[in-house]
Amino acid sequence: MPQTGTRLMSFEEELDAILTKGKEKSAEDILKTIESTYGEVPYVFQFMKDNPEMLITKVLQNNAILRSSALDARTVELISVAVSAAMRCSHCLKLHIRVASNLGIPDEEISAAIFLAGNLVNASVLATATRHLDEERDVCRVCEINSEACEIHRAKKE
Repeated sequence: MPQTGTRLMSFEEELDAILTKGKEKSAEDILKTIESTYGEVPYVFQFMKDNPEMLITKVLQNNAILRSSALDARTVELISVAVSAAMRCSHCLKLHIRVASNLGIPDEEISAAIFLAGNLVNASVLATATRHLDEERDVCRVCEINSEACEIHRAKKE
């Protein structure tokens, strides 16, 4: 996350800096920037520190996504909290809750993102499981009859 001041560097600026410093020094600087931005270096980036090319590539991709985003930092963090919760990535969730708090996002908004994630996960479980159950029973919910007798769906099977 190479930055100049408070803005992300352009892609060209990032590449120039990497080429000038070399991959080892660039990776070291990237980790320092991540720590100053997030207050810590997430485990994944620590794990990649011994593979500078992998670390640099990952950070370049992250930065390209952030630069092209129409979303502000608060919205990005709330989405990150929700996705981390939905994916049940406790390490990611802890980090993104801390980052959201550091951005001044109130606990009520963080909680709302978590509840929304839980609701979507619940809906996903129900949508998938009930469809599989109906398929097993050979029931068509559209016409509420046995699928064998359903003219529309029988034609699709043939």
